Amino acid sequence: MMRLSSTGFAVLGAALIAISYGLARFAFGLFVPPIREELGLSSYVIGIIGSLPLISFLLATAVAPLVTRYLGARYTAVLSGGFGVAGLSLISRATGPLMLGAGVFACGICTGLMMPALTAAMQAVVKRSLHGRVSSVMNAGTSIGVIVAVPTVLFLVGAWRLAYLSFAIFAGLGVIAAWLFLPSVSRIVPSNAADPPPLNELPWSRLIRLTLFAFLMGFVSAAYWIFAPDLIVTLGGLPTSATAWLWLAVGVAGLGGAVVADLADRNNPPITQALMLMMLSASLALLAASPDQPLLTAFS
Repeated sequence: MMRLSSTGFAVLGAALIAISYGLARFAFGLFVPPIREELGLSSYVIGIIGSLPLISFLLATAVAPLVTRYLGARYTAVLSGGFGVAGLSLISRATGPLMLGAGVFACGICTGLMMPALTAAMQAVVKRSLHGRVSSVMNAGTSIGVIVAVPTVLFLVGAWRLAYLSFAIFAGLGVIAAWLFLPSVSRIVPSNAADPPPLNELPWSRLIRLTLFAFLMGFVSAAYWIFAPDLIVTLGGLPTSATAWLWLAVGVAGLGGAVVADLADRNNPPITQALMLMMLSASLALLAASPDQPLLTAFS
């Protein structure tokens, strides 16, 4: 393994998140209009396919701690990248809904495994006092991936297969980087850490409330990620290239996520979360009210 500084690890983590979250998962919404048109898919079918990466993400997330414990950070990240390469390659060669669905399902597994692997590696490489800041920078990598996907829509109109093939190549480079730079360690537990409480002593009511809150927040935001580009094309009558500007605005604004840890430390997490939900509500309302207005949809 090549040794990285905390800054170097944050940059590497952001790059791997850009591939696994930005390109493998969230960029799909950007390409829904041309994919739907070429493969002749209905809104119902594209909605089902669009939900598959979320399902596989949840399944992968459920087993990711166990996988990371047994394989270690490096091999879990390599496995994640392998699913990304396979999924993106399948999408680039898709001839129908089954092949397309298999590709996006594999991409969801890639997404679900990557962050636990990077978290385990971060505990071994980065000072504990910097964990929040490094995690925020890595999470902002999603926006970088979305921004990278934008030129493919602007300059390769209709060439979504070539775009996904290029994404698969990026994912392959990510696999190599994970192999070279991530430590082959499992999650590190401090020697003075307290033992976890028995299951019957856990605050289940608070855990259930938090889980339901996270589910509803993800459910609402998924509507934007999956359907926003298709909405402005089918209902707003805007050209397909307009979806690129929409996603560029999403990506640029999402870079602000790099400072969310510092913002939460200053304002406390509930206030920060409430502010985010207010902006999410406003973005959905703007998009639904004016899908035919390029400036307003970009602002959303």
